[in-house]
Parts: sequence; structure tokens; C-alpha cells
Amino acid sequence: MIKSRKATSQQDSIHFLKMNKIEILAPCGSIESVMAAVKSGADAVYLGAKEFSARAGAENFDENELLNAVKYCHIRGVLVYLTVNTVVFDSELERIKAVILSAAKAGVDALIVQNIGVAMLAKKLVPNLALHASTQMSVHSPSGAKLLWELGFKRVVLARELSREEIKEIAESCPIELEVFVHGALCMSVSGQCYFSAIIGSRSGNRGRCAQTCRLPFSIEKSKYALSLKDNSIIEYISDLESLGVTSAKIEGRLKRPEYVAAATKACVISRDNGFLDTETKKQLEGVFSRTGFTDGYYTSKRGYEMFGYRRKDDVISATSKLLSEIRNGYKDEIKRVNLTAKFSAKIGEKAQLFLSDGIFEVLCHSEKECEKAINKPLDEEKCTRQLLKTGGTPYNIKEFKFTLDGEAILPMSELNMLRRNALEALSEKRANSKTYEINDIKLRKITPHKAGKKLRYARFTSTKIGEGFKGLDLCYIPIESSVTEVKSLIEKGYKIGVEIPRALFSREKKIKQKLVEFEKIGIKDVLCNNLAAVYIAKEMGLKIHGGFGLNFTNTLDLEWAEGFGFTDTELSFELKTSQIEMLGASLARGIISFGYLPVMLTRNCPNKSADISCKNCQGRGKMTDRLGKSFIFYCDGYATEVLNNLPVEELNYAQSSKNLDFEVFRFSVENYVENVENIPDFLSHSLNFPEKTHGLYKRGVI
Repeated sequence: MIKSRKATSQQDSIHFLKMNKIEILAPCGSIESVMAAVKSGADAVYLGAKEFSARAGAENFDENELLNAVKYCHIRGVLVYLTVNTVVFDSELERIKAVILSAAKAGVDALIVQNIGVAMLAKKLVPNLALHASTQMSVHSPSGAKLLWELGFKRVVLARELSREEIKEIAESCPIELEVFVHGALCMSVSGQCYFSAIIGSRSGNRGRCAQTCRLPFSIEKSKYALSLKDNSIIEYISDLESLGVTSAKIEGRLKRPEYVAAATKACVISRDNGFLDTETKKQLEGVFSRTGFTDGYYTSKRGYEMFGYRRKDDVISATSKLLSEIRNGYKDEIKRVNLTAKFSAKIGEKAQLFLSDGIFEVLCHSEKECEKAINKPLDEEKCTRQLLKTGGTPYNIKEFKFTLDGEAILPMSELNMLRRNALEALSEKRANSKTYEINDIKLRKITPHKAGKKLRYARFTSTKIGEGFKGLDLCYIPIESSVTEVKSLIEKGYKIGVEIPRALFSREKKIKQKLVEFEKIGIKDVLCNNLAAVYIAKEMGLKIHGGFGLNFTNTLDLEWAEGFGFTDTELSFELKTSQIEMLGASLARGIISFGYLPVMLTRNCPNKSADISCKNCQGRGKMTDRLGKSFIFYCDGYATEVLNNLPVEELNYAQSSKNLDFEVFRFSVENYVENVENIPDFLSHSLNFPEKTHGLYKRGVI
């Protein structure tokens, strides 16, 4: 069984003022955006370092810039989350370690992480630094959230594709904090499961280098943009999200300008605090950036034609210089967001004292000169109050002021002003440097390349119609929806059968568990798991965990974690080059997809819907054509759609000759001939002689 973990207080993050409301979390690709977000009312910001950010195209922050951004935010009671949300290769582990350590030294409040091996490294380096699971981890069901909670994550950023009821189900299943995207761009694919940009041009979305392939023309009948969705906007549902137990309302947009950040942040704050958006705010929000309006289709379970849209000329010109100037004027001044208690005392022959407290931090400052006895007019309480309450261009607001005055004491106004400035600066210094961590600067172990054992062969099928020739395989994965009777027949005929849990578990965990119970009764123990939820379910049921490519394992730390967790073996990410594969360490058995049409997208809204094709007419499949005339097939199982590459990958020779790989996987999806395969040599010969095929990314890799 997986060990449980007790819930911890939400106050173990630095909330300088207790947060009773849902957090408004703003995206920041530059220091200008940080200031725009904070001055517009954000409770927290997220930003990236120069490396390992899923928005590599943003300006991002070097070590010194990060330190300054954290200080700026913490002074104002705003939390800072640093994104290290990309997959990482073994050659980069020393660099990712340096980023984690610099983040801890800067005092960030949490790391947003995609790579589970990196997350485990961060826990060793900085045990008390909070971990947030990136949306790139593809978590969209209760079991995925449970696994992360029990691994020590504080928060999970949920997939954008979830409905209200699905978010509610996750919130009720687990104490982990939930973060939900409320505004910004919608990828067509589930985050972390898109390989289109990588396959086409080696620009990996999992590495922050997405070329936005989905915004290019892909045609289906009357639709010319079959993969382009309107921007998501559920800002008007923020109060509803809060009622469900969601901790944070997140805005997408680290690549966008500061004015966009300000407008979106302001709209979220208004919606949260007032319960609605006024017409002017809506107009400003749509004007600064949209794709022919917005959609709430996922949240409201109204997926379909209305969700599709692309950036048109009218959308571009709506962001006029007048509008941008108007937005900038709205955040030019500081918000008085930090309330203080002040105590002032002045006695003849002593230095005046000013005490300030924000409820957590306190400072006591003294004047340079001693108070003297007034010859004419002593210190006046009203005049003194007026001077000391002048907090100017600072974020402070003195709400409560107490005086102790010697009736005949006097002090120059210049001394009073200096006393106020010194006290505010001292308080700011404490707030700016408030977050400190205990750091274990451990050395990374030298990686010794894995030595493969006996070569095994697995295959993944889309039905139970399997040719006689595949009886000799070490494992045949069939869909979980398969008939138990048909599967039992395969076992009786001599096939070694495992079950594949689909990558998309939306709303069907209970059904999947029921099917696994049925399969276990006929002796099936092997389960192919392409997401964390599937891993959790298999572990909980005592089944054999076979990791799939969807887990995006790219480094030795990933494999060490999987081995420690109890995996039997795992597929590696197909974004790895052969040279990278050969250097991987750990002892867990690993393999690659050596043949098949690689999935390039996992989508919840079917591309056919862009052409307004109903589910009744599509029969669970479709085809789209890109601007070069290439065709891409996709399949729907009623819950999600898998888009396949136009050519099959073939690395059969490498899989057998590799010194690092323990097995290879034949991934069948569109190959009807598999029903008639009589022996493995015939299949291999057929596959090697395909007229058109690709080496995928095994030769060229990704950036």
C-alpha cells in the first residue's frame, strides 16, 4: 500500500495576510509583468528561470533578477512560484540542481515541477520547499492527485480540460491544494501529452519550445483550423471554484505583454471580490487578447464546435495603443495592500521611538536626535500623525496608530520623516528576506549506464483481434474496454496478456477499477500505465506496473523513482535520442516503441467538432490534412481523441542491438494486417520494408 500523508496548514507558505479567499495567480515573463500583476492585485505570481521553463520564449529571470523579483513581491505580501516544468535529460541534472538551489536561496515559495525525478531531487536538496505539480504532469482524475499528495506535493495544477463536476470530484478525494486555469490560451492537447511540435520540427512542448503547431491550418471539410481552440475564460466562475475548494485561480500567459497580465489579474480580482464582471472590464479583457472571443466549454461540459477559434485580423487590431495606455494607467500606482499597526513615543531627553508591525514582522526604530523641551510649541499629535502616516509610494497602510507623548517634547519634522522612512525600510528588509530554507547541497552520483538483460518483445493492440504470430511475444497489451470473454479466450490460446489503462481517465476511474477486478479474476496482473492515476490504481490493487511513454521518463532520476515505487519496467519517452538512451542509469528494465504510428496529441475536444461533425456521424475516427497535404488520422474512444503521426516510426534494428534497452514495443493502431500475422519474422520483414517510415526523434532528438 502507498503511505498516506497528513494534511498541513495552508499557512506553511508565507501569506503575510491570512488568505481567506481563493488565490489569484498571475503569469510573469518579465519584471515588468511582475509589477503589473502585483499592482493589479495578484496574490501570487509564477515565473521561470532562464532554463527549464515551459515558456522558454519568455524573457524569464536570471539568478539576480529572480532574487529581486522575490524581494519585490514578498515586501508586498505576494507569493512567488518558480517554474521548472520541463522534462530534463541526464546531461542537465547538474544545471537543474543549480536552479533549484538558487530558487531556494532567493526564497521562492514553491517550485512548479513537471519531471518527477526532478521533484524527488528537489525534496532531497531543499526538504521544506513546497512542490507544485505542473499541468504538464497531465493530472485529471482523483488517483493522480492522490499519488502526488502521498509523494509530498503541496499542490497540483489540474489539466485544463476538466469540467466543474470533475474538479469537484478531485477536490473531495484528496487534501492536496488544487490550482485551476481560469483564463488564457487553450492547447488542443492535454498538457504534457503533446508531441506534435517535437515530431514535426524537434521543438518539444515538454521542453518549453512548442512551435504552436495546433495554430497552423489543419483541414477537415469546412474547417481550416481543426486544432485551434479559443482562449479559455472561466473568470466569472471564480467564486464557484472557491466553493468547490479550489485554492488558486491561475491565469495563463507568460509570453504575453504586461498589459495583458494586468487586465486579466484585475478581472479575476473583481470577479472574486464582487461575484461578477462589469461590462467595461469584459471589454478590456477581450480587447487586450482573444481568439474571436472566449470559451468556457470544458468547465461547463459544452465541448464542441463553439470552442474552436483562431487569431483573426480584428482580434489583433483590437489591442489598440489607446487601450494599452488605459490599462497601464490603471496599474501605475502602488496598492496599499499591507496594513500596519504603529506606536510612536516621544519623551524629553530620550530618542523618539516608532514601532511597526504587520502582524508577523516587527521593527522598532529610534530617531537620531533626542527629544528636547519645547520653548514655544511642543509636538502636536495631529501634525505628528500626519507626518508619520505619509507612506507615499510604498505598499503600506497604517491602520492603527497609538501615541505616547510628553506634552512638552519637541522633535524636528526632518527627524520624524527620517524615523518613518527608516522604520518602513527596516520592515521591508525583514519581509523581503523572510523565506529561508535549510539546504542539503548533496552531490549527484555518477551515472553508470544500465546493462540490458534478455531482450523482450511487447505489443500494444487496439482490439482482441491478434494474429497467431504474436503468441510468441512476451506481453500483448489489449484495451481495458475489451470483452473479458474474448480476453480469456486469448489466454487459453497461449497469448501472454496485459491490459492498457487509457491515457485519458476523465470521469471513468470507477469503471476502470471494475474492469481491472474482472481481468484480475482471469489471471491478468500486467497493466500498462501511461499516467500517474493509472500508476496509483495499479499500485493500490497490487498489479504489475508497466510504465508507458505518457509518463515522459527522460532521465535516470525518473527511472530510480519508478524502480523504488515498484514498477516492473517502463517505456522511455520517445523524445530521447539513442545516444541519450544508451547513457541512462538505474537498474529498472526499460524499452522503447520500436514500431508504430506515434501519438502526437491527446485531445478531449475532437478535431471533427471543428467542422461541426456530430459523434453519431464520425464513428470514432477521422482524418485531417495539413497545409502540405499530409494526412493525420485520429481515433476517439468516447472520452478522448488520439491524433497519430502521418508516418510510422521504425527502429527495430536499434531496439535489438541496444546495450541499454531490455525490451521493445510494437505499437499497433491502424495496421489491419496484424490479425493475419503468422510469425514474428514475417512481421519484422513487413515492417522493415514499409515504403514510408520515420526514425522519429531517436536520431535527431529535441531542443
